[in-house]
Amino acid sequence: MTTETNVENKKSIHFDLTTSPHLHSKWSTAKVMWFVNLALAPSVAAALVFFGIYQALIMITAVVFAVGTEAAIQTIRKKQVTLFDGSAALTGLLLALTLPPNLSLSATSIGSVVAIGLGKQIFGGLGYNIFNPALVGRAFLQAAFPVQITTWTKPAFAVDGITGATPLAALKFDKIFTDTAPLALGNIGGSLGETSAIAILVGGIFLIAVGIVNWRIPLSMTIGMILFGGIFWLINPLYPTPIFHIFAGSFLFGAMFMATDWVTSPITNKGMWIFGLGIALILIVIRIFGGLPEGVMYSILFMNGFVPLINRYTTPRVFGAVKEEKKK
Repeated sequence: MTTETNVENKKSIHFDLTTSPHLHSKWSTAKVMWFVNLALAPSVAAALVFFGIYQALIMITAVVFAVGTEAAIQTIRKKQVTLFDGSAALTGLLLALTLPPNLSLSATSIGSVVAIGLGKQIFGGLGYNIFNPALVGRAFLQAAFPVQITTWTKPAFAVDGITGATPLAALKFDKIFTDTAPLALGNIGGSLGETSAIAILVGGIFLIAVGIVNWRIPLSMTIGMILFGGIFWLINPLYPTPIFHIFAGSFLFGAMFMATDWVTSPITNKGMWIFGLGIALILIVIRIFGGLPEGVMYSILFMNGFVPLINRYTTPRVFGAVKEEKKK
């Protein structure tokens, strides 16, 4: 039998030549976004229970204006309108959960427009933004409406001694310490999504379990709070304990839902540890020495700006690659 006959008898082999990426994930953009929206359900429920049905209007307004702003800008730019991928809706909902109870709907709508317009679309849209869009909107509201954004409401089912002030503000300005139990349940003053540690952890652990959130960022942030907060507490016991730092304010919400944003967080494992520890260090410094009682928003936005640099210096070298010679 000749070689030609052998070749003819063999089955033809088909090769597909395609451009990168060659590795694919089970997660589509829309699937991830809607899963995160779902994970926020416990925090949404806690906000409605402790602060009333009006908070639903704040959330709906934030989502509607976020989605509407994204659609308008994409239409103007003649880009594909992505109303149903869940990203704009998620930005709106995250922003709403960082706002104080009973905030005016006009301020809420402005925050959503800024979050999408200046926090996301100005950079080119999803995947190109440097900073977390929801926190950009929240930071703008902090500057534009300082009184409204720091006006707190006494929650329903509040125990004796609980006021409308946030636990961090009560400790910093009035030297009033809040027990851990209210911090865990959520019947304390604070932003809509930050008061109930249990609700946040339920949603956050769900995202870690399904593989959307990388556990390294929330863990490194928590270790950083214990380490840096513990050092200052040992130096001066009048400072908050590490446990109080973790459960009070928006630390847990930021660790689970804000700092873990895929676009604005590092892509390497080492980079995630640096990122999380950096957020914790800046946060402790702001809480102890700053004029504001809380600093989660600023610490995350600050570290967002360093993500490209962190990625550059923590990405492993490709095996066999030749290091470029320094220019003389």
